[in-house]
Amino acid sequence: METRQETKRPTTGHIATRNFIRQPKLLLEMLPNPDPILKARNKDIDIYRDIAAESQVSGNIRRRESAVKALEWGIDGNGAPKRVVSLIESFFTEEMDMDAFISDALESTTFGYKPMEVIWGRKGRFWTPASIIGKPPEWFRYDNENRLRFMSKSHPTQGEILPPRKFLTPRQKPSYDNPYGIADMSLVYWAVVFKKGGISFWLDYAERFGGTNLIGKVPPGASQEKRDALLSEMEQMLVSSIAVIEDDKSIEHLESGGKGGTSEVFEALSMFLRAEINFAQLGQNQSSEASSTNASAQAGLKVATDIRDANKRIVAATANTLIQWICHYNFLDAGLPRFRMWEQEEVDKAQAERDRLLHGCGARFTNQYFERAYGFQPGDLEEPENGNADNGQEDKTAATDARFAEDEARGADDQRALDEAISESTQSGIGRRVEDMIQPALSAISGAKDYDEAWERLIAAYPDMNDGTLREALETAMFAA
Repeated sequence: METRQETKRPTTGHIATRNFIRQPKLLLEMLPNPDPILKARNKDIDIYRDIAAESQVSGNIRRRESAVKALEWGIDGNGAPKRVVSLIESFFTEEMDMDAFISDALESTTFGYKPMEVIWGRKGRFWTPASIIGKPPEWFRYDNENRLRFMSKSHPTQGEILPPRKFLTPRQKPSYDNPYGIADMSLVYWAVVFKKGGISFWLDYAERFGGTNLIGKVPPGASQEKRDALLSEMEQMLVSSIAVIEDDKSIEHLESGGKGGTSEVFEALSMFLRAEINFAQLGQNQSSEASSTNASAQAGLKVATDIRDANKRIVAATANTLIQWICHYNFLDAGLPRFRMWEQEEVDKAQAERDRLLHGCGARFTNQYFERAYGFQPGDLEEPENGNADNGQEDKTAATDARFAEDEARGADDQRALDEAISESTQSGIGRRVEDMIQPALSAISGAKDYDEAWERLIAAYPDMNDGTLREALETAMFAA
């Protein structure tokens, strides 16, 4: 049996490459875009611009872009030195046009890839991008080694090799087989083409059969000239709704009927194509259609959130590549800060109220709990001082509660008197004292004809209480009784 001696060193380098497969050598070493639509029509990627300008497609693009722009973003130190983090933070917050950066980066989802040229400039001691400009993707090609080339006027066929750290190139799902990425416009191309053609045919159909038909009558034996003259008058009548004809001619209106089913076919086709476009761009159709239920719309929003997160990762990866380049030109062997994006969640008020009550009962929470429960970042919360930190906080809380209690009691003499009567009475005297306090209420209710009159009598019996205070006082009194 043949045995093979194991080696402790891995095999390095590539074995399966385009240069070693059995196929005709690629023309001029350039790799064509394998997009199926572009290959089938022998077109360049610029044909997708007309598709992206269609109203529904353009609206979906803006919707996805707005979802990413609504996210919070920031720089995570990631263990990098403070001077490095400070430079990156100041650049992103003071110099970076984040809206334009996100728009350009997300255009890669439309066309598959989006070259963005970095214009470097000197700022004090540091090299930072003076501007970042998105360039049309049709100006660039990938070569046989998956290197991006600029198809310049001086090199229109082979293109120019780009210098390192000059062009950011966000891409959607790139691979070795397809470095151009996957363009969303490829997924909606035929749906948009058929939709445009269907609507054009639909409009022509509506013009032909949506209104009344005109029938012109001429006397028997009328010459062709008279027939043509009447036809011309009828065509003019469709525009101006008026006509002047001779006595021996007549024009009748014939209503079109039985065409509703045919019209519904075109409407169903249009709705089907709309749904196909939404599925391709948004991953669902429920949240954008009026006929969807709330449950299906919520499920659709969950899918839309997943697509937003995928787009967010494209933006973050592009920003982190830029951070790596900035650090390369300015720092030696320094750690790299990280750009990240997240959704700012609202604090759960119920949980906050629960934590406040638990704290009042003696529970104490660590800063790690607040970071985990409420999304604080490490360093946002100061560590409590040793000793009387909790006692001092409790004293402040007690003083605050007392101040609020005093403010609430002011102007509510009747309620305070009722509360004191309940709390200060002995067990044997509770019933008598409470009965004295609620007797006016009982008298008011017993003499009322309906609920509204009873409530008006109660307000008159306790003029110093508002509606909410009166309800609480009566509930307390009835409970004590």
